Amino acid sequence: MPLAMNREVFVTCAVTGSGSTHDRSPHVPRSPEEIATSAIDAAKAGAAVVHCHVRDPETGAPARDPGLYREVTERIRAADTDVVLNLTAGMGGDMVFGATEAPLPLNQAGTDMVGATERMAHIRDCLPEICTLDCGTMNFAEADYVMTNTPGMLRAMGAMMTELGVKPEIEAFDTGHLWFAKELVKEGTLAPQALVQLCMGVPWGAPNDLGTLMAMVNAVPQDWTWSAFSLGRDQMPFVAASVLAGGNVRVGLEDNLFLDKGVLATNAQLVERAVTIIETLGAKVIGPEAVRDRLGLTKRAPAT
Repeated sequence: MPLAMNREVFVTCAVTGSGSTHDRSPHVPRSPEEIATSAIDAAKAGAAVVHCHVRDPETGAPARDPGLYREVTERIRAADTDVVLNLTAGMGGDMVFGATEAPLPLNQAGTDMVGATERMAHIRDCLPEICTLDCGTMNFAEADYVMTNTPGMLRAMGAMMTELGVKPEIEAFDTGHLWFAKELVKEGTLAPQALVQLCMGVPWGAPNDLGTLMAMVNAVPQDWTWSAFSLGRDQMPFVAASVLAGGNVRVGLEDNLFLDKGVLATNAQLVERAVTIIETLGAKVIGPEAVRDRLGLTKRAPAT
């Protein structure tokens, strides 16, 4: 399939994530105020969408507290700078097994498994324009940790998103995740003209070589909107690769801490670098209103 470059590109900034990156860079935001401020700075730098997790403000550990999400949401919506809000719904599916000869009981220190309603509590409360749906189960690189998203769980969460009017961003870590996402659309659980994030180079999902990227791209239906990212030093090369292959881009401290070798980045600096690459390729970076028009999103008003 020949390349079909995207001429109007939107940038998503993944602001903080849930990994241990907070111990490796002082720029990774922890508190709701820090997360919201970093998100707005990224929007000022050119990000049309901000993808947000929350963390325990004291320890930096990943959190699911709806109150933290509510504070992040209210701060972003009250800002003078417009941006599309994308909240994760990926937390609450973490399973860590015991030793290989005694996998059960599960490691309770690392396991966080809750039901669909609880996983969606902050989405129902905050009503972001977009929230993520990790469309499959996958082994992660960290010990015996499994990101667990069963077909039943995905159907339940996807139906809740559709009912709430929040657009799912299908996070696909491998080709099988796209296969199941298409089934969710076929069933009517998710609406047509879906939004997809291709997650490349996350051990042990789809490797971040260009052949695999194009296999993923070719598996995305033509009427869907897609974006892609890779990790670490490959983040910026994948900005170019995504645009050239017809997609949009994601950058941010969730996936990469460095602007250059040995130089720690801020979210705004990563967005600025991505914008430079996109414009150098001859494409236009579009803003939040254009993204809302393209994806059929409804902007939510600030809380009163």
